[in-house]
Parts: sequence; C-alpha cells; structure tokens
Amino acid sequence: MKKILFICGSLNQTRMMHQVYKHLYDKYDCYFTPYYADGFVGLLTKLHLTEFTILGGTFKENTLNYLRENGLKIDYKGEQNNYDLVVTCSDLIIPKNIRGKKIILLQEGMTDPENIFFYLAKYFKFPRYLASTSTTGLSDAYETFCVASEGYKELFIKKGCKESKIRVTGIPNFDNCKSFLNNNFPYKDYVLVCTSDCRETFKYENRKKFIKKALEIAGNDLLIFKLHPNENFKRAIKEIRKYAPKALIYTNGNTNEMIANCKTLITRFSSVVYIGIALGKNVYSDFDLNFLKKLTPIQNEGSSAYNIALICESKLNESFEEEYDILLPLRYNTFQKF
Repeated sequence: MKKILFICGSLNQTRMMHQVYKHLYDKYDCYFTPYYADGFVGLLTKLHLTEFTILGGTFKENTLNYLRENGLKIDYKGEQNNYDLVVTCSDLIIPKNIRGKKIILLQEGMTDPENIFFYLAKYFKFPRYLASTSTTGLSDAYETFCVASEGYKELFIKKGCKESKIRVTGIPNFDNCKSFLNNNFPYKDYVLVCTSDCRETFKYENRKKFIKKALEIAGNDLLIFKLHPNENFKRAIKEIRKYAPKALIYTNGNTNEMIANCKTLITRFSSVVYIGIALGKNVYSDFDLNFLKKLTPIQNEGSSAYNIALICESKLNESFEEEYDILLPLRYNTFQKF
C-alpha cells in the first residue's frame, strides 16, 4: 500500500488531519507525527526553547495524546517509512526528509497580519517562521494548497502564492458551523470572550484594556471568558478576577459550542471568529469585519475533508489536477453559507 504521512501541530490541526485520514485509511497506509523541524530550529527544539510553538510543549503533548486515544499510527518525524505523500497544515518549516516529496498543504485557519518579517521572508529569504502564519503558502514546496474560501484564495495569491496550485476545498472544523448549535452547554445569550496567546508567543497585548473593553460591550449581560489553551491560565484568571470578578472563566471545553450559544463574540486574531460570523453572531475582532466576512470558510456541510482526500488520491495516482473536478460529486460542489 502507498504510504501517507500526516504532519500535525495544534489540536485543531491534528483533528483536521484525522478527518482527512478517515477518507483514506482503507486504501493507504497512514501515519501521523507531531510537527517537527531539523537543522537550527531542530536544535532549539531539543533544547526546549520552542515550547511555546507547535513544535513542543502543550501542543505536542495534546497531539500525541489525541493520536494515541484514537488509535492512530505514530511515526515521529516520519523516520520509519518512505512516504508517497505528505499532508501538512503548515509550510513555515519544510524538514529535509519531506523535501522533493508530493506535499499537500492544508490551511489551518486565520493567518497573522503581515509585518516586517513577512516582507523580509518574501523578498530577502529570511526564515518564514519568523513572520509566523502570515507567510503560509510562500514555501511553494507543495503540489496543492487547499484553502478555506475564494476570499482566502485571493489573499494567498496577493501574498505571492501560485494560483495554479490553490484549490478552494473548504477546511475541516470550520465548514459545518450549524452543527455546533446542537449542544449541551448550559448557558445561552451571553457575551463570549475568546482570549489569545499573544504574550506566550512574544506579541504585545494590553490584557487590562481588552478585559475592560469586553465589560463595556457586555453591559448587563453575562460575560464568559474561554482561555486559549496555550495561555498562562494562572496569570489570565488572576487578571480577569481583578477586573471582571463576576465573569465566568473556562480553561477547557468545546469553544465552538460556546460560540454557538452566545449572542456576541469578542476575540482578537483567532480563527474562531469565523464560527461566529458563519452563525450570524455579533462579532468583535482586531481585523476589519467586512474583510473577515469575505474570508469566512465556505459552509459545505462538513465535506471539506472529503474534498481534500480526493486531491490526495489524485496525487497518489498521478492523475491530472483537473480530475479533482470530475471526481467531486455535484453535492460537494454546491457550497453555501447560511
């Protein structure tokens, strides 16, 4: 059987990979690995200096736990096998052992704003990881880049990605938001704040100002904070208790279901904002709302993983790119928002 390596990262990325795998496991020999690097970054990882990234720390631990709990085969760093196809959610680092192989890149979610490091990476070949996810797609090391929407396709082309390599498939976890409406979360019609891990990833954030803004927006409504999984919980809880003592705080739980039950969503640079937009919530973000609406992932009733799996199969069988459109059933070509 031909072999596929799925390179994971955050828990969101890992779940995306698992969904694609479900359409391929009966035909191909599939393995999973946490995100990894070699060279200088690999050395930093060995020295535990990348624990705040998907290369280590909580991200790696959560990924390994998820893979084990779901009985998925693990090949750390892809060292056990020679793979016919590699599927990854990030091309900020392309390890040596997958260079030259057939690579399918999946968009994970929202990309960071462009900054000076984006332009240094694009025009002066600085390492892409210095600019974080703003440089997603710029490696050009992949054969196909599967993206969330036509809006994102336009954005990635503008950034410098090749149009011929981009396919609008939708992305798992964000393509069937109405399914989150059926849940058992005990509260409804509240204001939900989804925090970020800006400080943990060495970005500036005035958390006091952010909390006070949330209080102003909420008014007399119940205010709930859902903390980012990579955040320093102890510090964040202490800050919220100081400035918003009546607010409820969650460190875990299903964020999507919390969004489904809220009436207002407040966030900064998080992909969860797209859940709120797709469900018609009142949304606050550091990004322009009209811009976000254009980028919002297509709602195709959860068929994105199937769409991506078809592309994987066409690559494994050396089919023409156009074969994807022939294989895709009509019902999966009818993408609609609600």
